[in-house]
Formats: sequence, structure tokens, C-alpha cells
Amino acid sequence: MRRPALPQGPYLVVGLARSGAAIALALREHGEVIGVDAGEPAEAAGLEGVEVHLAHDGVDLLERARTVVKSPGVPNEAAVVEAAHGRGVVVTGELELAWRLIPNRFVAVTGTNGKTTTTELLGEIWRAAGLPVAVAGNVGTPLASLAGAERGRALGPEATIVCEASSFQLEDSSAFAPECALLLNLAEDHLDRHGTLDAYREAKLSVFANQRPEDVAVVPSALDPRAERGIALQGQGRVVAFGDESAELALREGALWWEGVRLIATSDLRLRGAHNVENAAAAAAAALASGIAAEAVVEALTTFAGVPHRLEEVAERDGVLYVNDSKATNVASARVALEAFEGGVHAILGGSLKGGGFAGLRASAAARCRACYLIGEAAERIEADLGDAIPTLRCGDLETAFEAARADARPGEVVLLSPACASFDQFEDYEARGDRFRALVEGL
Repeated sequence: MRRPALPQGPYLVVGLARSGAAIALALREHGEVIGVDAGEPAEAAGLEGVEVHLAHDGVDLLERARTVVKSPGVPNEAAVVEAAHGRGVVVTGELELAWRLIPNRFVAVTGTNGKTTTTELLGEIWRAAGLPVAVAGNVGTPLASLAGAERGRALGPEATIVCEASSFQLEDSSAFAPECALLLNLAEDHLDRHGTLDAYREAKLSVFANQRPEDVAVVPSALDPRAERGIALQGQGRVVAFGDESAELALREGALWWEGVRLIATSDLRLRGAHNVENAAAAAAAALASGIAAEAVVEALTTFAGVPHRLEEVAERDGVLYVNDSKATNVASARVALEAFEGGVHAILGGSLKGGGFAGLRASAAARCRACYLIGEAAERIEADLGDAIPTLRCGDLETAFEAARADARPGEVVLLSPACASFDQFEDYEARGDRFRALVEGL
């Protein structure tokens, strides 16, 4: 696949955690690389061949750089990024440069919720078809770790890259043009970073902006640009919709249908919950529109059990099911988690605030929950938004909330960690939060 040339070095990589460290290593073949981080991430210790500056804002390093490469977690308001823009220095992101360095076919998955599950499911579909595939991006394996001559030989030119793309990554991209781009959904999220819902939506939709007529743009029916109230897409990709009965991948009569042919009953899907039916439909649409055989799609849909930290059924103890949904870092994601159960839910909610409120959980919590156990800095806001709809208990930390929920839960009920918040007030990330929940369950 043809790619634009890399911008000129030397490169100043800002943020040296997973993604930043990976792109710093990948860029060594292409020029001088300087790395800087305001903290001291562990990944920085492995950056052989990179000049590393830790606990440093990087502003005084700008005079040595032609291009600033921003890790996804670095905000635009960072001093070095603002200074780079002010001086006319090129600022780009890890996703953009990694894509330029990897000349393989790309399937990019974005949206507010369901990205990791759908990305991993697509990888499973490709494997079921017997086709080479690598899954990377925001799911944990940095995309840039697939770049470089040695890794390229290992991948081979026929491999497809299935890549989860966050709004943080997409807002720093300029030419990124996946052969298949999939938008799962759009809901309020990351307002602390993007400022407005419009800016967040614009970042998500940029995944389609550079597509060519031979590419595929997969969207939910509610956003289909061919409909009267659909979204406007800037790119030229062939639109394929999933969702309603008129979509190419339709949900009707308790089954998924592809272009009028019944594919699979929704009851045969391995994944739990109505939201995962939508994720399965989206993945099937992207795969089938990309030429994958229907038999491989069906095989993967019936065997794929999901990903860690997303409605992960950790264990059943004394008749109580313990479910780790730590990846639910916004209201929309937590709501569909609550709705995956018929009732009797003891929900652990809270964490660090991202902007916006929690009123969107009221109806689902009232219908499904026995009580909500609140943790972290968001506890007061959640209590204010839900307190008159469902019993709430401020617990402070996860351990206290877990013990309270465990004590209250009865056989046949569920203790669910689905925080509707980020984790950064008490944990390094949502994975650390989920791992702690899992450890608490395993300690029973």
C-alpha cells in the first residue's frame, strides 16, 4: 500500500509510555530521535538509541526538532505542544506515523464504546478465515510496535492490520486512510480532553476523511449518511451500514442478515448483552464488506467470548456472579453493562471525572440494580444524579465497595464493576482497576 513520506526529523517524541516508546523505537531507522516525558514511565528504560529526557517539559528541546510526535495521552495544552504549534513545527501522532511505516491493509475501528471487543472479534474472524492478521492500536499492543523492517518481514505483506483507533489518536492524524473504517457509535465522552461533543465527534469521523472510492466506510444505521438525518462523511469510501432492517447488515427476526441472506441467530452469539449484538453486527459488516467468507464470520461469532475487563465473568462464589467491566469508562458503556443483566445487580460505580454527568444511568440502574456502591472523586456527582432513583453508598475505594457489595449480594445476583468513569484518581489505568477487582474475587 502506498503511503505518504514521513515528515522530516529530528523527531521529538512527547510521552514515553507504551505508544510513545514504540514510535520512538520505530523512528530510529529514519533519523535522530529525542524522547521526553513529564513523568518517569517504565517504558523509557528500554529506549536504546533514543536520547531520553524524563521529568522534563521538553520546551527547550524544540529547537533541535523538525517534527513533534505526540503520544495519544498528551493533551494539546501541554507546553511543548503549544510551543511547537506557535513556532510552526510539525505536530503529528503515533497512529499517523505508524500507519505510514506499515504498508499493509488496515481495518480501523473507532467509536465511543465497544472498540476493543470489536477489534479483537475482527482479528478472530480473520483467523477463522485462515488469513494473516495482527491486532493493535489502542487495545494494548501499540501500532508502532509492528513497524520496522524486521517486524514487517515477520508480518508479511498479506497480513491485515486490525487497529483500534481512539479519538486521541485520530485528532493527531492527517493522512490516515484505512482500507476499511468502522464507526461503532457516538455518545458523550472525553469532554475533559476535547472540550465539546462536536470536537469529539469531529475527531472520530476523521477516520473516514481520507478514504478513497475503493475503500469501505462502515457506520451504524442511525448515522448512515445516505439517510435524511445521517452524518456527513468527508471521505469517498463505499458506505456499508449495520443495524436496522434496511441496512446491508440487518438485525431482524432475532438474527443477523447480510444483504438479504440470514447469517446467524443472535442467540448463537457467544457474547453477552444487546450491545454485543451490535458489536457483532458491526464486525460482521466490516469483515464481509472486506471480502471475508460468511462461514468464517459465523465461526468466529459463535466462539469469541470477549476480552478482559469488558463484561468479564470472573467467577461465581456462593451463587453470586462477579463481573469485571472496568473498561466501562463512560456512562453509555456502563448503561449497556447494567442492561446485560435481568436484575439483582450490585454495581460499583465511580472513579475520576471526564466531564458530563451520570443521569444517563438512572433508568437502567433503577430497573436493574439493588444498590450502587460509589468510589473515587466522582462519588458525590453520581450520588447527586442517581440518589433518588436507587440506594447508593459512598465507599471511597474499590476494596470497601467490593466488601459492601459482597455482603449485600444474594445467590442469583451479580456484583458488577462498571465504573462509568476513568480510573486515574486511584489506579494507573482501567486494566489495573480490573486486575484489582479480579484479585478481590479470587481471594474470596
